[in-house]
Amino acid sequence: MRLWHEQLINKLPRQQLLGQHRELAALRGNGWGKKHATVNYVFKHSPYKLYQFHLLVLHEMQHRGYHPNKNWFNPLYRGIHCDPYIILKECLITNPIYPEHNDAYLKECLANLASKGIIL
Repeated sequence: MRLWHEQLINKLPRQQLLGQHRELAALRGNGWGKKHATVNYVFKHSPYKLYQFHLLVLHEMQHRGYHPNKNWFNPLYRGIHCDPYIILKECLITNPIYPEHNDAYLKECLANLASKGIIL
């Protein structure tokens, strides 16, 4: 499980983009707070930031002609197997959304993709 650097979202191949959506859906649902080495940093932040990041992916999916479930555009939605948030405090969007998505993380993501034969 990995969140790709947000600068890569619009460049990701189909498989990685759709995989990113699945991973974000899992994190927003019952995966929230469950330790995973590469994404633990998201739990230091409001779940609203994860929603903001997911919106980047959802909009890119729409741009490419995919039709993600409209429920994911609701910040309270957590999937069909998880109760929605009752309240989720909105937070301002930052650039990058996650401060951990710095230049070093971008290089790490590019290297990871290159190891899969994907050169961006």
